[in-house]
Amino acid sequence: MELVYLRTFVVSIDTGSFSKAADLLCVTQSAISRRIKFLEEQYGYLLLDRTGPLLKPTEAGTIVLEKARKLLTIEDELLKGLRGIGQEEGLLFCCTPAFGTAYLPRVLRELLQISSELHNMRFYIHMPDQVLAGIQDGRYDLGLLEHCQQLDFEGLDVISLPDDEVLFVSAPRLGIPSGTVPVETLAKSTLFTRREECCSTKLLSFNLRQIGHADDLFPSRVVYDDLHQIIASVVDGLGVAFTSRSLVNELISSATLNFHHVSGFVHTRRRTLVMKREPCRHHKTDIFIREIRRCFE
Repeated sequence: MELVYLRTFVVSIDTGSFSKAADLLCVTQSAISRRIKFLEEQYGYLLLDRTGPLLKPTEAGTIVLEKARKLLTIEDELLKGLRGIGQEEGLLFCCTPAFGTAYLPRVLRELLQISSELHNMRFYIHMPDQVLAGIQDGRYDLGLLEHCQQLDFEGLDVISLPDDEVLFVSAPRLGIPSGTVPVETLAKSTLFTRREECCSTKLLSFNLRQIGHADDLFPSRVVYDDLHQIIASVVDGLGVAFTSRSLVNELISSATLNFHHVSGFVHTRRRTLVMKREPCRHHKTDIFIREIRRCFE
């Protein structure tokens, strides 16, 4: 079982509600509910008492909670213990998939021109909550995440980067003109999307609620973890996607894809660099930050 389910259970208990757990983990409330339901079906017991103002563990839930905390502690200790084994300590960078796909290759190319020490650097791609948690507990030295709401960066150094634009895209063969279109027009096509805990998917759900629609406005959905597969499917004319412009900007410029905004939608999300607030940073950190900032000049 993926530990993300147990982590969700622990955070739900610690915060006392699904909504607060969703905010902390950067996922939708429905995703939290489904994860808890999965655990309850897996173990065959109700794990949460939902009758009071705050979530509390049932008798079975108390047992799971105790073991879950131990497993998560072991995972954190394992990751810290593996760090730097058999090699010189290197910079550990973690980012979200959008930046990792659109910008990280360019950053690495630039670094290779000025440094021969990339063999000591390691790179990870995770969801926003995992990026932030990894910085907070010391698994990573530097993190970059796109996020739809204000997160708790207390005790961290934060560098704000230009916002990320998130929009719909479609192939010209679908006949949807670029520009502002009704969301109902887009909903006639299959939506290619990522998992519910992904920031773009969460932002889409928020936007639909803001203009009075539910997620089922798009009755046909295909969920992929692979951003390249999502974009390839849209280019082939199989449907639409709500995604970061940075991933499809060249395809829009070449007229391979049309872009679409929706009235009443929030089409931007914040992009932030975070790191531990410590006097002695890794010697590559400032160079790496400089190259990241150059991506947006």
